[in-house]
Order: sequence, then structure tokens, then C-alpha cells
Amino acid sequence: MQETKVLLGEITAGQQDKRLTDIYVDDKVISYQKERYEKAILKFEELYGAGEAEIYSAPGRSEVGGNHTDHQHGEVLAASINLDAIAVVRKTSEAVIELLSEGYEKISVDLSDLEERKEEEGTSVGIIRGMAYSLKQNGHNIGGFQAYVTSDVLNGAGMSSSAAFETLVGTIISGLYNDMKISPVEIAQVAQYAENVFFGKPCGLMDQMACSVGGLIHIDFADPKNPIVEKVDVDFGAYHHSLCITDTKGSHADLTDDYALIPQEMKKVANFFGKEFLREVDEKEFYQNIAKLQQACGDRAVLRSLHFFEEDKRVEQEVNALKRGDFAEFLKTVKASGNSSFNYLQNVYTNKDVQNQGVSIGLAVSETILGNHGVSRVHGGGFAGTIQAFVADDFVENYREMLDSVFGKGACHVLKVRPVGGIKVI
Repeated sequence: MQETKVLLGEITAGQQDKRLTDIYVDDKVISYQKERYEKAILKFEELYGAGEAEIYSAPGRSEVGGNHTDHQHGEVLAASINLDAIAVVRKTSEAVIELLSEGYEKISVDLSDLEERKEEEGTSVGIIRGMAYSLKQNGHNIGGFQAYVTSDVLNGAGMSSSAAFETLVGTIISGLYNDMKISPVEIAQVAQYAENVFFGKPCGLMDQMACSVGGLIHIDFADPKNPIVEKVDVDFGAYHHSLCITDTKGSHADLTDDYALIPQEMKKVANFFGKEFLREVDEKEFYQNIAKLQQACGDRAVLRSLHFFEEDKRVEQEVNALKRGDFAEFLKTVKASGNSSFNYLQNVYTNKDVQNQGVSIGLAVSETILGNHGVSRVHGGGFAGTIQAFVADDFVENYREMLDSVFGKGACHVLKVRPVGGIKVI
């Protein structure tokens, strides 16, 4: 640990510029990041006083392929992005985690009582308690700390702000109490457990894995306890395309039931064949029994399952296209993935509020103006939030201006794939 005054001086003087560039990739954002880090240190001092501290970071993520396949033990292609949650942290002797996130009330978690609490579902307190409980159960050391957290991962907009926060907490505990020896994969698994059990959201493992491991990664969840993680080395800049994420200004806040129904309906189809997950079902047998499945499970469950089988193949098609340098085929497959999510998975808007279809509007506008300049698709869990586009560099500003004109200035973010996941920055 270093004194907060020393940390502040190093950042201001540019001594950490290379480190920040390695993390955030884009030279154009370094001045912004320096100011952000400086403000975070000053706020930490205001809350907890000057003294020794460390800084940790965990990124948001962008799903590239494998929309809603992870919870059925499928395959995904995902990337960490250069938007993140950062925490200025101090280790304490008291067994209490005290944390304030920008824009929220300060919270406190007593580590002597880690039992699940129903009233903490849907809260950051529940996530922290769940992370500490699971890490302790896995045999790791846990302990108290003070933290100030600030995040530019869009909250409730499909970039996995919750997974970034979970990864951040796990990485802090790894750094402060376990010499950074807890693997990123284990932190992701613990984060999923915390979100499923203590937070009360039935998510898969993809979000946490992408945030924790970092880079562009191909993950096979056939055995979720031992997922196969493969880094895919690709420079989108070499293909003169940028990753654009547009916030359509819809919130995920009241959509837990919509998300939950997707795995529930897919599992209903799997159960028809005596299996727990669709990955275990023979695809030919599925297609041969569609008429019976319609009667037993309903049409939407059948369509969502059809999406799963085809989407699982598309992930491998995307990975193989990138490996052989066939970017046109990659873009074609991304577009096919988006079409399947809209038509069959049906996660572009909620049937509870059909007059609010920001994601649909974003996709319609994108398809109309992009032409052969790129492709777009629903991003993340869906129903509200963000859309993703891969846009030719010479058309990015046109695209950004149009999307900003629809959803407001700053809605369209031009991002980079971040090479690292949860880390100690300084």
C-alpha cells in the first residue's frame, strides 16, 4: 500500500500514465481516467482520512456471441471493455466491510454474520455478503476493508455493472487477504453464486467470467465447475472497425421476471427429454419432437430453445472466423445472432410494456443507416438497455451522431476491448 497523497501525486504527475494506457487501451481517455482516479482518491480521504490505500479495477463486459446460452451450459464469446468500476481501498483490522459507491448510501457488512438474508436480495449488501460467504466456504481468507467505489459502467444497461461490482469485491479480497492468488475463474464462479443466492437473480456465468478474466474470451460451459476458457487474440482496429455500445435509456430494474423466464422455459424443454439443461439434449431429437414440445411447453419455449441450438453453433463460427481473419464472415454471424435473439429468443422488449421499445428503435435505426458499414444486435440480457454495433471506422462518427440524436448526446459509446479483467491497479 502507498499513502493516498503519494498515489495522488503519481497520477497527477503522469507516473501512472503507462499503467492506465495498458488498462484502458485508448490514449484519448487517459486524461479522463486520471481526473477520475484523482477525484476518487480525494473522496476516499474525505470519507476515511488520508493514509495507506490501494486501487482496484473491474471492467464491464460486452457479449459478442452466445446470447442467453451460458445458463444452459452453452458457449459464449465475450469481451471486457474499457469502462470499469474502480475502488480506492484500505485494509482494516475490524471484520467489517465498509463501502460507499458514488451516488448511493454508505453500506456496512459484518463478516462475523454471513448468513443469507431475504431482505438483502437485490442489494449491494447482499452481493458483498454473498461474495465473502462463498470465498470463505472455498477456504480463502476474508477480512475487513474501507472502500470508495466509482463506476462508469452503465448501470442497468446490459454491460453487467453488477458483475463488475462482484468482480471488484472478489478481487479486493484476493488482493488484501490472499496475495492475489484467487483465480479469476473462481472469482467469477463465486460472483455468480452471490448473485444467484444472495442477490436473488438467476443469472448464468458469462457476465462474471468476462469481467473477471478479461480480454476477448471464448468460454465453453459444458462443465460450469470447470469451464474451458480460451483467449481469442484479435485486433478489431486491424479490420478498421470499432465496437459501439448505445444506451437506449431503458432500465433493467423491473425485468428480473423477464430474464428468469428464459432459462425456465429452456429448462422446461430440456426436462421434456429428461435432461436438466439444453446442452444435454440431442439436437436432432429436439427438431423431431417440435409438435409435441409445442403442446407440452408452449411455442415460445420451443422458439427460445431453437435459438439456443443455433446460437451455440454461431459462437464457434464467430471464433473460427476471427482466427482465420475472415472479418466479413464474423460480421455476418454477429448479425445472424442478433436476428435470432429478436425473432426467436424474443428478448428485445418486454411484453409487459410494448409501448417502450428503445432497443427495437435502436436496432431499426442502426440497420437503416449502417447499410454495408457494419452490423448491430441486441446487447446482453436484453428487454431494455443497450445495443451493440461493429461499425467501420470511417463511418463511426456518422453512426454516433445519428444514435445520439435519437437517445441523447453521449448515448453511443465507442469502446475498446480491455486486455485485463479484475486487477489491482496500484
